[in-house]
Amino acid sequence: MLHGVNHNMFGKREPKFYGTITLEEIDGKLAALGKELGVEVQSFQTNFEGALCERVHQAYAEKVDGVIINAGAWTHYSYGMRDALTILTVPIVEVHMSNNHARDKFRQYSVISEIAKGYIAGFGIDSYLLGLRAAVSASAAAQS
Repeated sequence: MLHGVNHNMFGKREPKFYGTITLEEIDGKLAALGKELGVEVQSFQTNFEGALCERVHQAYAEKVDGVIINAGAWTHYSYGMRDALTILTVPIVEVHMSNNHARDKFRQYSVISEIAKGYIAGFGIDSYLLGLRAAVSASAAAQS
């Protein structure tokens, strides 16, 4: 699970769009669902774009089975991050708590969507949980 810029401020930042759930609570719910599904979920959050790219490189080296990503504002313009993600040969699932297409015009474009297996948005914490289920399913299908 890759969390992008400003996600450490979930629970405080724009509750109208993101609710009051914190990043720690999101990660806890993902870990619990992962355990239920029989997978380990590793979560990483950074406010530094290069650190996110390096974590993607590490995921490649570790041969992870899938990636869920909410890149925050980087979703809309970070071609460096997108290029890092193209290194991966596993399913990538893009998630967002809010419905990007019902918000500011600049939020309606994603540089990630073209390379992602799927896109889930607008369901708050459930976007993450649905994303994990989708990543596990896509990874199992890719391995068979």
